[in-house]
Amino acid sequence: GAAAERMFARVALIAIVAAVVSSTPAAALRTERVASGLNRPIFVTAPIGDTRLFIVEQRGVIKILQNGAVLPTPFLDIDALIPDPSDNDERGLLGLAFDPGYPTNGRFYVYYYTLGSQTVIARYLVSGDPNVANPSSAAILFSVNQPATNHNGGTIAFGPADGYLYLGLGDGGGGGDAGNHAQNPLDLLGKIVRLDVSGPSGYTVPPSNPFVGNPAYRPEIWALGVRNPYRYSFDRQNADLWIADVGQNLWEEIDFQSA
Repeated sequence: GAAAERMFARVALIAIVAAVVSSTPAAALRTERVASGLNRPIFVTAPIGDTRLFIVEQRGVIKILQNGAVLPTPFLDIDALIPDPSDNDERGLLGLAFDPGYPTNGRFYVYYYTLGSQTVIARYLVSGDPNVANPSSAAILFSVNQPATNHNGGTIAFGPADGYLYLGLGDGGGGGDAGNHAQNPLDLLGKIVRLDVSGPSGYTVPPSNPFVGNPAYRPEIWALGVRNPYRYSFDRQNADLWIADVGQNLWEEIDFQSA
């Protein structure tokens, strides 16, 4: 159900914590509140080597936690570009990724669901103030129409080995993939997509993508057959990909893709 869509990342985390607890003394584990006063926070990340934490709020705002305090001025506010999420709404600002060259090029990327029912990847630049983005620098690099309001995916991340941008797209929503999007090789819904965004605008297809040169497949596809890859993560040591794919009714799924 919709609640499972929003909670799956926590479920996966609980499973990992349970495995750790089984071999770790209880006294070694504790929780600590590091921030409060947030509005629908759904993701936390940071540029490599940065001591700040960037908190993504689903409503369309990115805040910075620095030296134990949430800064009063948002890093980025695109609330006006997205629907106002409420209850178990799966739309909104869903993902954030910093370019591998962020310290020198100031590029970062956001993943959001628009007022026009599209999933969009947009690139922004940081301003002269390292704690504030330049809102006028927005450039849309990628978009796809969404036939429903759920199963929107939500993660964008750079591969640690190849520097390409990966994004997870849900199967278009509803239940049971009625549109057969995930198995359609000419449809980007229900796929993990890999893009080269290193150029000045738009994106190019990495020549090593598995279906490049095969006219039966969209060349952007890296993996197909997913339902709603809301969250996924790369192993930083070996670049393996772990995909949390939200299930339906009885089952959740964690997929492993070797580097």
